Amino acid sequence: MTVMNSVTGATERVTSSPRIAPVRQQPTTTSAADRAREGTVPAVPAVPAGESTPAGSTPSDSVQRVVADSFMQWRTLVSQSFVPLEVRSAARTFHGTLRSRVLDELSIVEVTANGHQVLRTPSLIAASARTYFKLNLQLTGTGLLVQDNREATLRPGDLAVYDTNRPYTLEFERDFRTLVLMFPHDVLDLPADSVGQLTAVRLPGDEGLGRLISPFMVQLAENLDVLSGASGHRLAYNAVDLIATMFESELNLRRDPVSGGHGDLLARIRSYVDAHLGDPELSPASIAAAHFISTRHLHNVFHDADSTVASWIRTRRLEHCRRDLRDPILEGRPVGAIAARWGFVDAAHFSRIFRTAFGETPSTYRRA
Repeated sequence: MTVMNSVTGATERVTSSPRIAPVRQQPTTTSAADRAREGTVPAVPAVPAGESTPAGSTPSDSVQRVVADSFMQWRTLVSQSFVPLEVRSAARTFHGTLRSRVLDELSIVEVTANGHQVLRTPSLIAASARTYFKLNLQLTGTGLLVQDNREATLRPGDLAVYDTNRPYTLEFERDFRTLVLMFPHDVLDLPADSVGQLTAVRLPGDEGLGRLISPFMVQLAENLDVLSGASGHRLAYNAVDLIATMFESELNLRRDPVSGGHGDLLARIRSYVDAHLGDPELSPASIAAAHFISTRHLHNVFHDADSTVASWIRTRRLEHCRRDLRDPILEGRPVGAIAARWGFVDAAHFSRIFRTAFGETPSTYRRA
């Protein structure tokens, strides 16, 4: 049997992003900005009016490089390239460069600039349609990240995550270079509330999994030009999976027994669910039996986490399907086969709940 017999959700309404002031850019495309206005990818610099795009160019065809020679240009550029931000600087002269690659819903941006401060304010958050995580890797210089009543001082090699759905401040006193990986909440294989425990926490690049992941991220920054085609798409998502692994490891080290000990049990159950998503018979009864608990206790564990068993299974299955639909390596695989791979045995049912969750049918989403 399947637990996917009901679904709730709503289509997200997205507002338009303003056109940026002219800045020097090479090369640029309109398609990335158009998709950003639709809420499908983080924004990248738009093409100024009257300019054409390179023939056959797409956001992932080449590295986008944009230079700002004044603070006014930089202030507009930063908000256009990430999420709306308030940007401050007392310097009389200013220079900054962004090198970016957009792959599906992931944005990888190398930022090189003079010292300044950026703030994500409640009013800017209220005007935004989607929620993203941003992972910073400090490459040179020093940064200070503040969010959720925590602050992290970042030195070269250090990593830190922050949430665009809550206020934050990021400050660089002097010249710096940093790599930013920006991705929607639902791309990460961890609940947003769990990741929220790690915002503005310094993750040192010379300890634990940081010793593996920090050098990998450094190589991403140095090789943005090779992140193209199917291999680039896969590599970018592999980076997100590595980050999720690092976050889970950090959470395990920090986890305190909460909700009567449900925290550890919930983590084990979620891992079990992820490992069995392809089984159409996955159900509360089978999950409870695998963990030697009653179905009532299972439902209580998820209730304490403000979730349900069915919604968690549905969300995880849909996210895997969504990722596969955008994977160039799987472009020849039928939609029905992708759905079946992740436990959806009824193609019509899958199409309905996918459209409810993401606002369009699986086939339309795949062609976007």
